[in-house]
Parts: sequence; C-alpha cells; structure tokens
Amino acid sequence: MSTGALATLLGQQPFSFTGLKTIGKVFFILDICLFLIFSACITYRFATNPGSLKRSLHHPHESFFFGSFFVSIGLIIYCIQQYASPASGPWLVKTLEILFWTFAGTVTFVAVFQYHVIFDREQLPVTEAMPAWILPVYPFLILGVLGSTLLKSQPTDAGLPIFIGSIAFSGLGWTVAFFMLCIYVTRLVNSELPEASKRPGMYVAVGPAAYTSNTFVALGMQAPRHIPKDFLGITSIAVGDMFKVIGVATGIFMWLIAFWFSALATVSVLVSARESHFTLNYWAYVFPNAGLVIALVQIANVLSSDGMKGVCSGATVVLVVLWFFVAIMNIRAVVKGQVLWPGMDEDKEDIEGNQHESDEEQNELAIQANGCGA
Repeated sequence: MSTGALATLLGQQPFSFTGLKTIGKVFFILDICLFLIFSACITYRFATNPGSLKRSLHHPHESFFFGSFFVSIGLIIYCIQQYASPASGPWLVKTLEILFWTFAGTVTFVAVFQYHVIFDREQLPVTEAMPAWILPVYPFLILGVLGSTLLKSQPTDAGLPIFIGSIAFSGLGWTVAFFMLCIYVTRLVNSELPEASKRPGMYVAVGPAAYTSNTFVALGMQAPRHIPKDFLGITSIAVGDMFKVIGVATGIFMWLIAFWFSALATVSVLVSARESHFTLNYWAYVFPNAGLVIALVQIANVLSSDGMKGVCSGATVVLVVLWFFVAIMNIRAVVKGQVLWPGMDEDKEDIEGNQHESDEEQNELAIQANGCGA
C-alpha cells in the first residue's frame, strides 16, 4: 500500500522536473513486483498450513489486514490510469472501466462478510480499538479516489455512472470509518495510548478523511465535464459547476480532520520514540500520509496556491525518505528474525494457543495410557 500510494503521489506533483515521472513509474513497477511476491508468499503460507486461512480471517488483529490486499489492488489500477492510460489506446480506457466495477463488486462482498465475521464471531474490547479496524472498508475510500482519476479519460456515457458510484462508495467508506474512528477516540479518552511500537498504526486514522477529501475535490473538478446540463431536470443553473463548488468546499472541510489525526499520531510517536522498536506498523508512516498530501495537492491546484504546492513538494520528499527508512528497517528486522517469523507477529497468539492445545492433547494421551496400564 505504501509503495503504491507513493507512486500515485509522485505522478501528481504540482512542481515537476525531468525524470520525475520515470521515478514514479519505477515505484509503480516495484509496487507490482512486491504485490506479486507477497501474494505468492502468503498463498504458500495458507497452502502449506491447513486451517491457517480460516484462523487468519478470524484473528482479532490479523483479520483486519485482509482489506489491505484489496487496497493494494485499487492503487495498482490507479497507477495504470496515471502512467499507462495516456500512452495507450481506447482498449485500456474500457478495461479500466470494467476493472472499476469488478473491483467495486468484490470489495462490497468482502466488506459485508468480513465485518459479519468480526461482529458475529469476535468480541473485541473497546480498550484495544485501533484505526486498523477500518481496513475492511478502506477499499471504498480508494474507490472514490480511483473513480475520480478514471474520469479524466472516460467518455461521458461511462463517466456519469462512475461519478455517481464514486460518491456512493466514498460515502460508505467514510461513514463506516467514522463509526470506527468514534470507537477509537473513545479508547483514547478512556484508556491508555497504544504501546510505543504500535503507535505508528495511529496514522491509519488519517486515511479516511484524507482520501474522502481527495475524492470530493477531484470529483468536483470533473463534474462540469461529466454531469449533463439538464441533470435531475435542473436547467436554471449549471449543475456541474454546482457540484464543483460543493465538492471543493467539502474537500477543504475534510482535509483538516485528516491533518489533525496526523498531528496527533506524530506527537504520540515522538514522545515514545525511545521506547519503540520496529514493527510492520511503521509502514503506516507512509500510506495514510501520502493520501493527506495528495488531497492537499488537489486543493492547491484548485486554489492555484503556490505556497500550498511548495508544502506538498516538501512533504513528498519527507515521505520518500520515510519510505526508504522503513524499508531498510523492515529488511533489517526480517534478517534479525524480529518480524515475519513464527511467534513475532499478529499470529503469535495462534501459535501459543496451538501449543497449549497440543500440550493438553499430550496430557490426555498420557492419562489414557496410565489408565490402560493400570
């Protein structure tokens, strides 16, 4: 997710230079390679450990990250539109339209059934609420942004359904995320902050408002082209221009919410930096904040603000540096056996539980053997 988000951000810089698009394409290609490698690895894990997939989808922590798989797919489609569509023919435009609706149907199915499993089978304490609880519905936040960028190349007959769908999908994503954020804020008020190594995960709360802001501004800019003049039977005003004004205003309104969550997470991380050690939560430094910067890029372009554009360029440099920092820390932690090893990640409870069950089975066998001997 972080690599894909960074690729989209690099392709939208307000101040460009020779080679910037090439750098963005490199991150895009790297994103595809990582996605394929990680998908192969986790498929091997599930294939060679019977029952591990079911345990993963029911796990109180790991199960939420199933949504990350679909977020990554959405960002890949986004990058195809951004980097490949301008250099391809009409066939790719149609393909992207089909991918958009197929992706929308798939993530709807996933969001309904995954939350059903969580609500029906699990009892999660509010005192442990984290922004990661949003992840099953996170693809809908990406769908809004994805739809808005596809509209740049879609014909008007296909564009209007995508426009309306993007509003609906973004609405579902933001509303469910808002419910989860309320639970998360309740946890912050009534309980302690997450432990130091998990506090980077607090940045996940930035994403819902950031990507919703991005969606509304981007949709507003595309509205005059894709909204018919007599839309909804209104002929007294230009409906597309009205959508543009409302979209930009809503996007600006939402952006500061995302910034507040980012600032809150930053303060929390800094005050506990000495106590922290690397976990996979560190990748949350990049992905949600990339959405925050992309939304600001959209706002800066609409307002023609060079100052905002300069801030976006500076923030992009920081995010690129953070990406390399986290990547190096990740590789180092894997080599040292600190992450992605049995008992070191979210599945450690499963391993302990399985070991406990194994001990009980051995005790039962021993009792039976003693009884037979007697």
